[in-house]
Amino acid sequence: MTRERIGNWLDSRLVGNFIIGVILFNAVILGLETSGPIMDRFGAAILFLDTLCLAIFVAELALKLYARGLRFFRSGWNLFDFVIIAIALVPAGQGLSVLRALRILRVLRVISVAPSLRRVVEGFVSALPGMGSVFLLMAIIFYIGSVMATKLFGGLFPEWFGDLGNSAYTLFQIMTLESWSMGIVRPVMDAYPHAWAFFVPFIMVTTFAVVNLLVGLIVNSMQEAHSQEDNQKTDAYRDEVLARLAAIEARLPSASDDTSVSRRSV
Repeated sequence: MTRERIGNWLDSRLVGNFIIGVILFNAVILGLETSGPIMDRFGAAILFLDTLCLAIFVAELALKLYARGLRFFRSGWNLFDFVIIAIALVPAGQGLSVLRALRILRVLRVISVAPSLRRVVEGFVSALPGMGSVFLLMAIIFYIGSVMATKLFGGLFPEWFGDLGNSAYTLFQIMTLESWSMGIVRPVMDAYPHAWAFFVPFIMVTTFAVVNLLVGLIVNSMQEAHSQEDNQKTDAYRDEVLARLAAIEARLPSASDDTSVSRRSV
């Protein structure tokens, strides 16, 4: 088979669905490896199946490298697959045992294979610049709130607001709304009755404003990614229609041919 035919075969839906199935099957195998009783009974078979899945991934990667050559490394998703497989191939020796746990990263390959998941990730990545500005705004709000909370409540509640780090962590817990009322704010209000005037605006700004702003940025980026994909499909369909019309026009007799035919008939 030529490189072009191998590339087209790798891009086919049949091969894509097969790789997705192997990825999901490998995820189940890696989960079974965490069970002691199951490994005691079926450990050899599970390790064999895990190695077989890895061999399939390596074979797919090798075929892609052969079919696309240096063009393989121009795609970010190909580089992502290459790194994931390379990590899986590193032997888990002395000092590298953590790499054995990283084999579960192979499950992330389903993102590069499934187009719908790729669109979600691409939308998230495109939202990162805008998210950076929001994170900077949140950091400023947290710094101001941490300084104020330390000065206001640090004397009586040093475990929560004793220093800047504790105050920042406590305010982060409050932002997530995890045990913020009965666990933190109400005990503080027993000593400082007007403490609600600090905590309620902080929650309104961080939890309901800034966090929703992040969600809005991600949703907007994903909508733009979908619209770009739709525009690309529309352009491709238009080009195909124009090509077909040009082919039909080329097959039809021209006006000069019609004139010559009519003269001959006369």
